[in-house]
Amino acid sequence: MGFRLPGIVSAKRSLIRSLSNSKQTASKTLDIPKGYFAVYVGERQKKRFVIPISYLNDPLFQDLLSQAEEEFGYDHPMGGITIPCSEYTFLHLTSRLSV
Repeated sequence: MGFRLPGIVSAKRSLIRSLSNSKQTASKTLDIPKGYFAVYVGERQKKRFVIPISYLNDPLFQDLLSQAEEEFGYDHPMGGITIPCSEYTFLHLTSRLSV
């Protein structure tokens, strides 16, 4: 018995699209452990974070991804999902999520 989570499906699609957009991404994904994915966070200068895929289930993180989609769409030039918030805000939000 299963159930569908539309937010996770769209986030997964955006991750797959962003990973397939760049040949440089292949070398970057090698250092990401199974069960994790890379995001780039920052308003001006982007910092890379490797976070657990389980965050995709959390409504707070899904809201953050929706905001990223509104600002960047599915074109992520950094090779991973780009999240348009301050590093402080991202760290504060992820500290409230359970792994």
